[in-house]
Amino acid sequence: MIPQSYATDTQAKATELASTVAAAFSPLQIASACTAVESFLRKHSPDQQRWFFSITFPALICRIFGFDDTPHPSATTKRHPSNGWIDVATSGSDSELSGRIFSLLSPNGLLLSSISGVDRLSLVKYVFPNERLPEWVRYMLRNEKDCQVLTDLCPLFRNRIKENPIKGSAYQVQLNVLEYYLFWFAYYPVCRGNSEGSETVKVQRTKMFRLENWSYSIPGLSSIKREAEKKTEGDLYLRLLYVYLHSFVPSQDLYVQPYRSSLLHYSPGYDSSVMERAEFVINTMIHFWLVDSDFSPLSTGLCKANGVIFPFRSVLGETPPTSGLGDVINVFIKYLNLSSVVAMDGPDKADVRSPAWRVGSYDVANTRDAALSINSIGSWNLMIQRPLYRFILRTFLFCPVESSIKNASQAFALWVSYMEPWSISFEEFADLNETLGLPTVSSANSANKASTPGYTSSWQGFVLDNYLFYSSLVMHFIGFAHKFLHTDAEIIVQMVAKVINILTSSVELMDLIKNVNTIFHSKAAAEPSKSMLTGLNRYIPTIRQQLQDWEDGLCESDADGSFLLENWNKDLRLFADGEDGGQQLLQLFLLRAESELQSISGNNLSQNLQCLDSLKAQLSQLFGGSISKSPPGTPQLRHQQQSREEIFKPRSFGSQTGAEIKYRGDWMKRPVSSDEIAWLASVLVSISGWLNEKVGLNQVGLNQGASGWSYLEVLSDVKNVQGTKETLKVVLSSFLSWVLWLGEAGVQLMRRHGLRVNLRMLASKKIVAMVLVFTMFNLLKRAFAL
Repeated sequence: MIPQSYATDTQAKATELASTVAAAFSPLQIASACTAVESFLRKHSPDQQRWFFSITFPALICRIFGFDDTPHPSATTKRHPSNGWIDVATSGSDSELSGRIFSLLSPNGLLLSSISGVDRLSLVKYVFPNERLPEWVRYMLRNEKDCQVLTDLCPLFRNRIKENPIKGSAYQVQLNVLEYYLFWFAYYPVCRGNSEGSETVKVQRTKMFRLENWSYSIPGLSSIKREAEKKTEGDLYLRLLYVYLHSFVPSQDLYVQPYRSSLLHYSPGYDSSVMERAEFVINTMIHFWLVDSDFSPLSTGLCKANGVIFPFRSVLGETPPTSGLGDVINVFIKYLNLSSVVAMDGPDKADVRSPAWRVGSYDVANTRDAALSINSIGSWNLMIQRPLYRFILRTFLFCPVESSIKNASQAFALWVSYMEPWSISFEEFADLNETLGLPTVSSANSANKASTPGYTSSWQGFVLDNYLFYSSLVMHFIGFAHKFLHTDAEIIVQMVAKVINILTSSVELMDLIKNVNTIFHSKAAAEPSKSMLTGLNRYIPTIRQQLQDWEDGLCESDADGSFLLENWNKDLRLFADGEDGGQQLLQLFLLRAESELQSISGNNLSQNLQCLDSLKAQLSQLFGGSISKSPPGTPQLRHQQQSREEIFKPRSFGSQTGAEIKYRGDWMKRPVSSDEIAWLASVLVSISGWLNEKVGLNQVGLNQGASGWSYLEVLSDVKNVQGTKETLKVVLSSFLSWVLWLGEAGVQLMRRHGLRVNLRMLASKKIVAMVLVFTMFNLLKRAFAL
C-alpha cells in the first residue's frame, strides 16, 4: 500500500508536470517537457503512475495534438493557428524536435510502455468526448436502444459503451489509456481537416486557371513532385502512423497464419490480445477517417438481418468526407494492402478465398457476428473495401463545384493507387523504415523484387473481390469528369487517361473485367438456380450484393450537376451500349474536352491534343473499334457547337413521362455558384418545382396537338344581356376567360418546347443588389420628400 504522504507528493509532482506541459510552446520548452515526462515515468512504477495518467496525461494529449484553445502568448493571428507539438515540429522542419517527440510517442518509448503497464493493472479509464466521435456514432449514443445496436454490430464499441452515471440517460464511450490515446491520434487529422475545410477556397472560373495541386497530388500526372511528397519521412504524424501500424497491425495477417480457419487451428502460444488490438487500431482509423459522416455506416445486409435502420440520410444528407485526409489514408491503405502483396506471391494463391465464405457474401452478412468473422477470412482488405469505396464515391458525388477540390484530388490519387496493388512494394516504405530504424529488407520484399510490377493472374482474386472499383466507380468518375471539365480541361483529361490506362494496362486484366461484365448481364447469372456457379460465375452474386450494399443511397442527385439516369447505379453500365453506357459518355466527354482545350488555346494545345488522341486510342482498345465517330444520329459538328448548358440537358427528356423525369443534371438545380445567394437559390428552386408540379410542366406535351380545340356549346335559350350589373358581369367573365385561355396556351407552349418555370435567376447577387439599391433609393426619396 502506498503511503499517504508519498501519494500526496506524487499528486503534487503530477500537477506541476501538467503545468509544465501545458506551458510548452517553443521547441526548447517542448524538448524540456518531453524530458520531464520521461523522467517522471522512469522514477515511478506502473502502480504509482495513477496521478500522472489522471492529471498530466490529458494535458499532454492536448499539447501534442493542439486540441486546447489556448493561443501561443507571442503568436500573431494566423489563418490556421497550430500550437500542437506535432504542428510546431512539422511546420518548423525541426528534425531534432521531431526526433525528440517521436522518441516520446514511439511504441518502444517510455510513455507507451508505461501505458501498457497501467492498462494491465486497469488503473485508469477515460471517457472520450461524444462531440469528437464520428458523426453517426453521436446520434447512436442518444438512447439505450441505439446503443445496444451499436454494441452488437460495431466491434469498435463492443463492451466500451457505458451509461453516464451523472446524467443518467446519456451514454458515453469508456476506454483504457492506449485506446484513449489512439482515438485522439485518429481524430487529429479530422480536426485539422475540419479547421481547413471551414475556410472555403473559392475557385475563379476563368479559362486560364490551372489546378496545379491536382497534378502534383495525383501519381503519374506530373513529373514534378511536391516537396512534402519528396520527404514523406519528414512528416512526424505520418511517421508515427506508420510505426503504429507496423507495431500494432501485422502486415502478414491471418491470411497467411497457420491458425486462420478455425479455433481448432490456433497454436497454444497464440495471444488473442495482439489480434484484438490490431482490429481495434484498424477499426478506429476506418470509422474516424473513412466512415465518419456516412449516412450508411454499416453493411446493409448486416443491418437488415438484425432489423436495424439508420435514419441518418435526412440528418447527414449529402455531406462530403472530411478534407485533407488523403495522405494519411494513403499510407494506411497501402500498408494494409501489403498483406495482399505477401499473399499473392504465386499463381496458386489466386483463388484461395472462395466467395462462399468471404464477408461480402450473403451467408456471412446475415449473421450477427459477421463483423467478428472478418479476420477469420484472412485479409485486412475485406475490412476496408466498403468504407473506402463509399469514401471515394461520396467525395466524387458531393464535391461542390465552387469550393476547394483538394479533397477530390486526394480521393482520386487514393483510388488509382488502390486499383494497382501490384505496384505496391515494401520499397515504398524503405525511407520510413530507414529513418525509424526498422528492417528495410524482408523475405517478402526479396521475393517481390524478382517480379516486374504489373497485373498477373495471381491478382485475379483481388480484382474480383474489388470489381466495383474497376467498373461502377469508373462510371461515377465519368460523371465527375463531366461535372468538372470546364474547371480545368487539361487536368481532367489526364485524370481520365490515368484511369483508362489502368484498365488497359494488361490485356489479361481488360479481358477479366469484360468477361465479368458479360456474365453479370447474362440470363444465366440472373438465374443462379439454372446455372453452375463455376469459374467467374460464382463471383456474380457477391458483386451484385456489393453493388447494392456499397452504393446504398449514393447516386447522382438533383444537385450534383450530373446527367446520368436515376437508377443506373443499380447495374454495371461501363460496357453498356445505350446512351448511359460508358462508351457513349466517354465519347461525349472527348467532344467536350476537345472543345474546351481549343477554347483555351495555350502553349500546351498541341501536347493536350496529343494526350486526347492517346486517350482515344486507349478507349478504342477498351471498347473495340473506333471511338472517334460521332454518336448515332448526332453530327459531330453539332456537338462541337453546343454550349455546356445544352450538353448537360437531359438527353432522354422527350421520350419519358412526367413520372419518370427526375431532371438529372437539370441546370436549374446545379450546384450553387459564386454569383448566387445559396439560401435564396434553394428557396426559389423549391418554389419553381412547386409551380411546375401544380401547372403540370413536369409532363411532356408530345400529344397535345392530337386533341381538338375546346369549344363552347351555345344554349338555345340564351337571353339578352340587360342592365349595367349583367354587362359588367359578362365583361369580367370574358376577361377572366381570356386570361385563363392565355395562361393555358402559355402552359401548353411551355410543355411543347420542354420549358419550365425557373425563378432561380432571381437569386443572382447582381439582381438582388439592384433590387436593394432601388428599394433604398425609393425609401431615401420618400424620406427627403417628407
